[in-house]
Amino acid sequence: MSTRTMLSVHASKTCSVAACAEIVGAKWTVLIVHDLSEGPRRFTEIEHSCAGISPRTLAERLRWLEAEEIVVRHSYAESPPRVEYELTGKGRALLPLVAEMRRFGHEWLGCGVHGD
Repeated sequence: MSTRTMLSVHASKTCSVAACAEIVGAKWTVLIVHDLSEGPRRFTEIEHSCAGISPRTLAERLRWLEAEEIVVRHSYAESPPRVEYELTGKGRALLPLVAEMRRFGHEWLGCGVHGD
């Protein structure tokens, strides 16, 4: 009897679950999207809300999210210069996933003490 494996299916570029998991499974991504769900944020604001992330990692993650068109970066010609990050339509489309993760965490993991 052969063992069924779905590896070839999930390795395919056409698997929507695998493609989505690649995005939301990347470390910090869901937390950044969750933070930006409240509106545009400056780099330091995101850094403070994602306790434990290094500035280098945050910068790399934001660049990757920009390349994936999940986040857009706005630069303002002010003194000092101001840069904000905001969810795109594609990024906002991830918010139901984040909400479901919150619900799962409350219901099944006993999370929610801080009222996220």
